[in-house]
Amino acid sequence: MPKKKEEIQQSLPGLNVEEVVEGVVESIIFASDDGRFCVFRLKPNRQNSRITATVNAEAPLVGQQLHLRGRWVTHKRYGLQFQVTGMRIEAPSSAEGIERFLASGVVDGIGPALARRIVEKFGRDTLNIIEKSPSRLHEVAGIGKKTIEKITSSYASQSELRDIMLWLESHHISGTYAARIFKKYGSFSIDTLENHPYQLASEVEGIGFKIADTIASSLGIAPDNRYRIAAGIDFALQDIAQKGHCCLPEENLAELAAKLLGLDKETVRKVLKALLAEKKLAVEYVGAQTLIYPQYLYRAENKVARKLLYLQKYADDIPMEEDPGILVEKWERISGIHLADKQKEALEDVLQYGVFILTGGPGTGKTTVVRGMLDLLQLQGLTVLLGAPTGRAAKRLAEATGQKAMTVHRLLEAQGAGGTGAPAFGKNEDEQLEADIIILDEVSMMDIVLMQHFLSAVPDGAHVILVGDVDQLPSVGPGAVLADILRSGVVPSVRLTDIFRQRGDNSIIMNAHAINAGRLPICSPQGDFQFWEMPDEETAAAEIVRLCAEVLPKQGFSPLTDIQVLSPMHRNACGTDNLNRVLQAALNPKSPHRPELTNGTQTFRLGDKVIQTKNNYSKQVFNGDIGFIMAIEPGKMTVHYSEELEVEYEGTEYKELQLAYALTVHKSQGSEYPVVILPLMPAHHIMLQRNLLYTAVTRAKREVILLGSKAALNTAVSNDRTRKRYTLLAERLYYGAKG
Repeated sequence: MPKKKEEIQQSLPGLNVEEVVEGVVESIIFASDDGRFCVFRLKPNRQNSRITATVNAEAPLVGQQLHLRGRWVTHKRYGLQFQVTGMRIEAPSSAEGIERFLASGVVDGIGPALARRIVEKFGRDTLNIIEKSPSRLHEVAGIGKKTIEKITSSYASQSELRDIMLWLESHHISGTYAARIFKKYGSFSIDTLENHPYQLASEVEGIGFKIADTIASSLGIAPDNRYRIAAGIDFALQDIAQKGHCCLPEENLAELAAKLLGLDKETVRKVLKALLAEKKLAVEYVGAQTLIYPQYLYRAENKVARKLLYLQKYADDIPMEEDPGILVEKWERISGIHLADKQKEALEDVLQYGVFILTGGPGTGKTTVVRGMLDLLQLQGLTVLLGAPTGRAAKRLAEATGQKAMTVHRLLEAQGAGGTGAPAFGKNEDEQLEADIIILDEVSMMDIVLMQHFLSAVPDGAHVILVGDVDQLPSVGPGAVLADILRSGVVPSVRLTDIFRQRGDNSIIMNAHAINAGRLPICSPQGDFQFWEMPDEETAAAEIVRLCAEVLPKQGFSPLTDIQVLSPMHRNACGTDNLNRVLQAALNPKSPHRPELTNGTQTFRLGDKVIQTKNNYSKQVFNGDIGFIMAIEPGKMTVHYSEELEVEYEGTEYKELQLAYALTVHKSQGSEYPVVILPLMPAHHIMLQRNLLYTAVTRAKREVILLGSKAALNTAVSNDRTRKRYTLLAERLYYGAKG
């Protein structure tokens, strides 16, 4: 039995003794987004007291019985805590513990209400019944054959899971990683751990190089082992995509890997040189510089360049009975629209070139040109497809043109991950799209991998029209596709610069262009572009809540569908994490009439606005899709995304969702909202860049409200130093066109 806290506190100075604590998880106090740290409250067995435990791992589930190994420490701010060095999940023995265990969601098919009924029926024998006599579950009201199959299958996997946990614990690794490892490797988990530990770093979500390295070390792999160094280089190389790069200079890669491995750079450089000599790395030589790629990004960049150049050269001619200029003039007369010179040039060019780019900021008439393109191309009897990277961008395109538009993923018939873990699509090189012309909007959001898959599915004779605002933030994924194609200078393009003032003399567009040019926006206390000076983040957060809950609804704006709070960051009082919590409490408060469920530190409630955070091909819902929780039942939750799409989530799938009352600016790309609220605080200084502010304000149609300090606003406008992305797409296009 562990010592009482008072006894430990008295003997703590100079004490560094490892102890064991067993108990049930009562609540999660904090869990980091990356699953690498959490704080939870534990009720030790046979004690009424509670302890606070911290662990460098993913949060356990509420109700789980844990066997903890660790040391007591005193935190300067939070007092006495149990610092966990090893954690094992165990089957509970008491009826109360079994109910909490089953209600936690660890067994598929059982939620809190069903857990209560099962334990009321079988008591302490419940787990034995599930394992050895599952047919007896029919004795519990509401359990049918399919539910029993789901429960028994899920519980059977727990035994294999316990084996993995024990293996990890015996090698001084937290057992909480077992679930992820089992999900990836199944019955081959132990074999992978013993023979290929570094695979975990690149193949298991949430397990980075350090954890894989700890496992390898426990197996006796030395720090300077070539296998270890090669794995460190590979992991550093794979990790560059997270920062937007497609490749990295040899010296930079050696430095990154040396830091990761805790070795001197020269030792790492020798292995890197050997790997290059053995041609085990994808590489390009540009002058005296050696640029190294992950294999998949090397292939993607080459394929994109080759296909664009091919389409440009071999696209089928568009049959026209008259000169493009005459056709455009006729369209102007029929539509009653007078085009600016650059708009006319764009419409003429799409009739002549296999690949064409239209770019320009808000209010420059891109939508008018796209409508004109559609009319002219369809009048020539051509089949046109419309697409965009996200559901919201596709919806905007459909509304603007009056024609069907789809996300790129749906256009390509996304089918889930293939054998290598890469996305698989129904439309590809072998089964291509059926269209003469394909128009993609918001192309600045597309990374090199998605562009590769798209172009692979484009028929050889088809035309491709790319539309986007090159001054917005680049894609979240690797590459800078739109900017690179424009930079190459080999693809015909038109940049619209004339600003057409909107009805009502909207100042949002004028201010967006001012920001893009490095000038401060003209703000007023009222009107459609406001700046509210705030003394600190806490005050700003409170004002954001008041705006969403009181001020703007009185002006006729819906807080859920018309207002979008954006933030440069996740952390701090004005970060998305905290803003989502306080906005949920204000706009959708806890109520007996609103069912809710808790996953980690996040509580989902009926009616909440949520965002999908990763591509789920099986459910056909993708990163950035926003919906509303329409139902919460025991063990599952239903989210309404559109009239055509409602998705059910259960168990571990809840992790794919986050509250969406507040979004990062990156997540808002491709969307428009009547009102945008954006805090700009000194604490955001790392993210305060001109293209971020420009992207944020261009999301608003009717009103922008900035809150923060004038110094932060000045910083955002003046900081035009965008982070360099290492890519060679522009160079591949340029030299490829030269022949």
